Amino acid sequence: MAMLSIGDSLNSFLKSAKWQAKINEIRIKAEWEKIMGATIARYTREVKLKDGILIIATDVAPLKQELQFGKEQVIKNVNEYFKDTVVKEVVIK
Repeated sequence: MAMLSIGDSLNSFLKSAKWQAKINEIRIKAEWEKIMGATIARYTREVKLKDGILIIATDVAPLKQELQFGKEQVIKNVNEYFKDTVVKEVVIK
């Protein structure tokens, strides 16, 4: 039997218990400014992650448009930050 580190064991448990998705959503909300920058974070009303779909809500029309055009960059930023494929699609509201 192979020995696993505590971190690897915990990650394996979180994935098998289906808690990893919720933890990722909590981390995205908590670390949104680090992921996307202060300006975007300041004008973002809500961020949710559901089944690999990142839902971003903002009331600022220019930011909404910028995010629409930059969906691929948002996906790239989040996935690079997590060093995993966490986001597959982005929806702007």
